[in-house]
Amino acid sequence: MDLEKLNYAQRERLAFIDFCLQFVGQIARADLINHFKTGLASCSRDLTLYKELAPDNLELRHEDKQYYRTNEFQPVFTHNPEAVLTSLCRGFGDGLSNGSQPSKHCFDATRLIHPSPNVIATLMRAINSKKAVRCDYVSLSSGESSREIVPHSIANNGQRWHVRALDRKTNEFRDFVCTRLQNVSEIHQPVSDNQLAAKDISWNNIINVELSVHPSIKHKKAIELDYNMIDGVLRLEVREALLGYLMRQWNVDCTKNASLVGDEYQLWLSNINELENVASMTISPGYK
Repeated sequence: MDLEKLNYAQRERLAFIDFCLQFVGQIARADLINHFKTGLASCSRDLTLYKELAPDNLELRHEDKQYYRTNEFQPVFTHNPEAVLTSLCRGFGDGLSNGSQPSKHCFDATRLIHPSPNVIATLMRAINSKKAVRCDYVSLSSGESSREIVPHSIANNGQRWHVRALDRKTNEFRDFVCTRLQNVSEIHQPVSDNQLAAKDISWNNIINVELSVHPSIKHKKAIELDYNMIDGVLRLEVREALLGYLMRQWNVDCTKNASLVGDEYQLWLSNINELENVASMTISPGYK
C-alpha cells in the first residue's frame, strides 16, 4: 500500500500508532480516541489498516485489549531523532514526527548531539514497562564496560541527552550519556521495585534557585529583560540532579562573592549560601 495515497489525517494517525509501538511499546484504541478525538469505529479501522501495512509489528493481547510491539517490529515511518525527543518531552505533535521544512529566515543556534532512535526507543520502552536495560557503556573515566541499568527518565542537559538510571554495578543513581550507550537491549524480567524512581533522592529533590544580574554588568536591565526577571531576580525550581548542568549551560557565577571575571558571566547564583554540598553543582562555574 502506498502511504502517499492516504490522506494526511490517516497518515498522522498511522504514524501515531507507529510512534507508540516503537517508543512506548504498546497502544490501545483509547489512546487514539483521546489523542485525535475520533470514534471507536474510526480507531478500529486505523489499527486494522496499520496491521495490513505491517502485520508483524504488533499483536493484540485480549486480556487487556492492547496492541503490543513484537520483536519483529520494523518502523513504517521515519521518526527524526530531534522531533522524537521533542514529542516525548512535549507530547506527540504533528503525528509524523519528521520535522518540517526549515525556514530560510529563522534559525536555531543550538545543536544537540542526538542518540540513535533505536537507543531512545529501547530506553523509553524500558521506562514505560519498568524493566532494566543491558548495554555496553563508554565512560570517560573507566572506558568501555558492560552495564545493567534501570532507567526512569531521560533529560537534556543543554549539550547531550542523558538517561537517569540505577546502575546495578554501583547500586547508585547516575546519569548516562545516551550517545555512549551501545548494544542496548531490554531485560524482559520486570523490575521487582515498581517505585524505584521515587528512591532517586537527587532527582526528586526540587531546589529553589535565585539568579541575579552579575555585579560586573553595567546595564543590568538588559539581562533582566533577557530572563524576564522580577525585581532583578529570576526564581527557578530545578531538580537537584540537573542543577549543575543548568548553571554550566548558562555560565552562572556560583562563587559566594560573585568573583568570576569575564563577559560570559552575566548571572550570579545569589542564594549560593543555601546550596552547600549539592553533588551535581561540582561542574558549576566557581562552585566549591
